[in-house]
Amino acid sequence: MSTTDTLLRAVREIEPIIRQHAPEAERERKLAAPVAKAMHQAGLYRLWRPKAFGGFELDPISGFRIIEEVSRIDSAAGWNLQISVAHDMFALWFSDQGAREIFNFDAIPVGAFNPARKAVPVAGGYRISGRTSYVSGAHYATVFIGFAHIHDRNKLRVNAYGMPETRLIAVPASEVDIVDNWHTMGMRGSGSHDVDIRDVFIPEHWVAPWEPSVKPGSAYQGPLYRLTVWPAFAILVASALGIARAAIDEAIDLIINKTPAYGAKTLKSHAVVQSQLAQAEAKLGASRAFLFGAFEEAWQEAVAERPITLALKGHMQLAMTHATLECAKAVSFIHEIAGASGIRQEYPFERYFRDIHVIAQHGFTNANKLESVGQIMLGLDPDWMFLRF
Repeated sequence: MSTTDTLLRAVREIEPIIRQHAPEAERERKLAAPVAKAMHQAGLYRLWRPKAFGGFELDPISGFRIIEEVSRIDSAAGWNLQISVAHDMFALWFSDQGAREIFNFDAIPVGAFNPARKAVPVAGGYRISGRTSYVSGAHYATVFIGFAHIHDRNKLRVNAYGMPETRLIAVPASEVDIVDNWHTMGMRGSGSHDVDIRDVFIPEHWVAPWEPSVKPGSAYQGPLYRLTVWPAFAILVASALGIARAAIDEAIDLIINKTPAYGAKTLKSHAVVQSQLAQAEAKLGASRAFLFGAFEEAWQEAVAERPITLALKGHMQLAMTHATLECAKAVSFIHEIAGASGIRQEYPFERYFRDIHVIAQHGFTNANKLESVGQIMLGLDPDWMFLRF
């Protein structure tokens, strides 16, 4: 049995725990502690951690499949897990010492990147201050990753191009304050609260230059890490795939057993229901195949130690955004099919609808990113900054 199959089996073994505590996550606006503990004990936070640090160093698609399966069970669990797995990919920028300390065997790294925090150089390191929004999984993190702009006293330091000098930073979870302000339409269980850091000292090796020409540390020489940030961005799409899968499966059960009010025909006898169900399945299947195909192509390039071209990055971005938008459309079809059952909280359809449309607004995969892909196709300079990485 492959490592991926073993981990998928581990997901199935903890599925009862995840399902049991899903309502609690939705109600409390954060992942339930027993779920975080179960995923940690199953090793799921180490999907993309290097083998040198006790991780599995899986290929991208294997990582996607595991997050997809967890998200099928519960969106909050899948989202929190993917956030942490994604942040392991930012270890590439840190020194060997920093990576070893920050991304150790038990680490649960999370973070967010906007707005950047303030970093003031001091003897042996930096003092960090600032508040960042949308920090999913904050309650169970061991460390917070993000950006900071360098300030000399109260003056922002800029580079030769007049842009702020930016660093990638890590701050221990024990040094931050979680601001209880996650009140949203969907993805309530993700616990994506603000995190406030107030004049916290971090050592020099917990800070790294943020630049495209990364030279990965000694633990990060495998093909996975040649893809830099791209698996980290794409893994959030796996949550959308899982939600869409759950919605379709739940809809089939409803359709088979429901007779709409004021009608004599069962729901499964309605032609529009049959058509919309098929369209939802097609949107999920086609977008999943596109996403997996794009990243399989990138993976083969990485294995062969060939550079990941701008065109290929654009292809991955297109697959990511397309999949997210198509999953949202698929769930919208399901919500229409469900009828009045789609608005009642005792059914899961209203949550699928809310959650998927929140994911569709994410800055890494939303519809605005299609413009950058079109720019690449037309030979223009794309305006999406991460295409340089």
